[in-house]
Amino acid sequence: MRIQPYRIQRAAVIGAGVMGAAIAAQLANAGIPVTLLDIVLPDNPDRNFLAKQGIQRALKASPAAFMDPSRAALITPGNLEDDLKKLRDADWILEAIIEKLDAKRDLWARVEGVAKKTAIISSNSSGIPMHLQIEGRGEDFQRRFVGAHFFNPPRYLHLLEVIPTPKTDPEVLRTFSEFADHTLGKGVVVANDVPGFVANRIGVYGIIRAMKHMERAGLTPDEVDGLTGPALGRAKSATFRTADLSGLDIISHVAGDLGKATPEDEDFSLTDTFRKLVEEKKWLGDKTGSGFYKKTKDERGKTKILSLNLDTLEYEDRGKVSVPAVEAVKSQPLAQRVKALYTAEGKEGDFLRGVMNDGFWYAAKMAGHVSDRLQDIDNALKWGFGWEEGPFETMDTLGVQTVIANLEAEGRTLPPLLQAVKDSGRERFYMGEETVTPSGEPTKYEAPYFILTDLKKDATKVIKKRAGASVVDMGDGVLLVEWHAKMNALGEDQLRAVQDAHKLVGEMGYAGLVLGNQGENFSAGANLPLVLAQAQAEEWDELDDQIKQFQQVTTSMRFSPHPTVAAPFGLALGGGCEFSIHADHIVASAETYMGLVEVGVGLIPGGGGTKEMLLRFTDQLQPGQPLLPAVQRAFELIGTAKVSTSALEARKLGFLRDHDTVAMNKNRILEEAKRQVLALAPGYVQPTPRQDIPVMGDAAIAAVKLALYGMTEGGYATKYDAEVGKQLARVLSGGVGNNRNAKVSEQHLLDLEREAFLTLLGKKGTQDRIAHMLKTGKPLRN
Repeated sequence: MRIQPYRIQRAAVIGAGVMGAAIAAQLANAGIPVTLLDIVLPDNPDRNFLAKQGIQRALKASPAAFMDPSRAALITPGNLEDDLKKLRDADWILEAIIEKLDAKRDLWARVEGVAKKTAIISSNSSGIPMHLQIEGRGEDFQRRFVGAHFFNPPRYLHLLEVIPTPKTDPEVLRTFSEFADHTLGKGVVVANDVPGFVANRIGVYGIIRAMKHMERAGLTPDEVDGLTGPALGRAKSATFRTADLSGLDIISHVAGDLGKATPEDEDFSLTDTFRKLVEEKKWLGDKTGSGFYKKTKDERGKTKILSLNLDTLEYEDRGKVSVPAVEAVKSQPLAQRVKALYTAEGKEGDFLRGVMNDGFWYAAKMAGHVSDRLQDIDNALKWGFGWEEGPFETMDTLGVQTVIANLEAEGRTLPPLLQAVKDSGRERFYMGEETVTPSGEPTKYEAPYFILTDLKKDATKVIKKRAGASVVDMGDGVLLVEWHAKMNALGEDQLRAVQDAHKLVGEMGYAGLVLGNQGENFSAGANLPLVLAQAQAEEWDELDDQIKQFQQVTTSMRFSPHPTVAAPFGLALGGGCEFSIHADHIVASAETYMGLVEVGVGLIPGGGGTKEMLLRFTDQLQPGQPLLPAVQRAFELIGTAKVSTSALEARKLGFLRDHDTVAMNKNRILEEAKRQVLALAPGYVQPTPRQDIPVMGDAAIAAVKLALYGMTEGGYATKYDAEVGKQLARVLSGGVGNNRNAKVSEQHLLDLEREAFLTLLGKKGTQDRIAHMLKTGKPLRN
């Protein structure tokens, strides 16, 4: 057993600006008490004003910095004059102050005098080398110092660059990396202590080179963003929207610093246009309202995005820009899109090859310099800039030897890594569990400081496979049902895979099953195109049978003879939510957006969601308490289609129970779910459906109708909202007439659900809502 001399249970953040306050919020999200310190403002009677202001800024931030506003109570504001001694209680001390070396050195001199001997010390600097900051500090302080560079906003951007110095104790590096991964939910990349570290070094180089290639090709910023965004497997903000978000002054500053600190053949020089925007126009992006794009409003108050004309430096309303090369491939899988765009003809293809080849060449050149592992470079770009594939993974997609041939055709000198790969004839950097070192030598793909679970590598085998779902042996006697359809919409494959897994558990003696996957979202709900087509074809018997089957499969998560654990993350909507809430246990990613949203398409939850939430809220009432609050709570939750903004809020809304688990790191939920199955399996007793659920009958319907009338008259609900609400009220009432003391079974409520679902599906208002949602992605208010 490894003895840990360092444990992080309390933290302190010095600097309550945008970044410092957001980091403090993420610590609070993880349940870590944190002291937030800043300077004292002269002549301000509130000596903690800046720290308090930072907390308030984080509370008002959009997107939200806190997963639950109540977590702000874990942050204690203070100041560096009166409260420096409070650092004695901190197990981790992080600075996020001004980017000036002297200021950081002065701060560390003060911190060294008060920090306890087991405290880990970190800087969030984005550019100042870590080893320079700690010059003159004692040996013990230097041993406990490690860089921790977060990306903004730290709640949502997965990347954390951990930067050891030559003096950093390996145990400090290990402990902090594990803490960042497990507790803070970050994707850890171990970076070398060089200018720009990994993501900014390569990412800013890419933005600068894209600007030059854009001007050379005669393209516009919005055309470039069309080429370098989702079509290429990168973030929707692409290149120049990302630049505006980051701040053109920041990019200019980082590029200038990197240009001074790097060899002459690494071109970080800005174009004349970029310099004019920053130095003359002072158009710095979102912070000034103008950059490569500008937000404005039309005469109706609707927001419009204007694009910068690089020739006139005036903003133009170009509408939705269509890029032919992208339009031709947008429906294809990522690998096919990347290959097609890389070989496209015309100025679009010339631009993309230039930008991509620059990125490939530079990433290979930086291997061994910014990081000692290729996967760290790939992960830095994926987690910090929202790419689906990193540069080495993209070269694998295209064929490494093809890329090398193209680079040589451009007259480039190959970096040592690419020269070694060329000489070996290797077609891929990643082959199974093997990759290569920066010098091109084969090595095992592994993380040296902590374990990253990749189910596709660790799973023993796929037991049963369907087009849209698989049953996978996770090892240790646990099965996984993994959905892998688009948005994991629920159809026949997904339902049958759950049934397959239940059968296999019984026949082969498995301990239980996990419901989860490694897609972008857990599940966005039902297969609406299929539902609408069947309704329009009036296939009512088939639909009735399908809804019965759907209910049987969702509730099998509760009433099977073995434990079941759901592992939701991202979107867990409609049926995805219903599957989760019927499991014995939920292990939810902290970033889980869960809700029963069926009313948005004119339906109610038909897979047991209405029944389950009524049952839960009724069970939470005190003995003798009236039932109406439970009915009202369920009606408000379902009738307004509330979706949690985090797993913490999902617990408040009632989707997660007290015993369910919230995991900060999405990559950890499957292994934790497996542990929960194994913990539940010994002595597991199969639950039986409830027969004693108290309901209100007509009294509940009357109360809900009164509320609906007020909402409709006040303009908060449409006429058809009221129609859907009445059907929801009938289910929540128990449908037992005027008997206020009736008790019904779960099956009775499921039957009412199915009846209401089919009734609404037969109405034109619902079919119009479904069609509008499929066409526009937005709800219809009819």
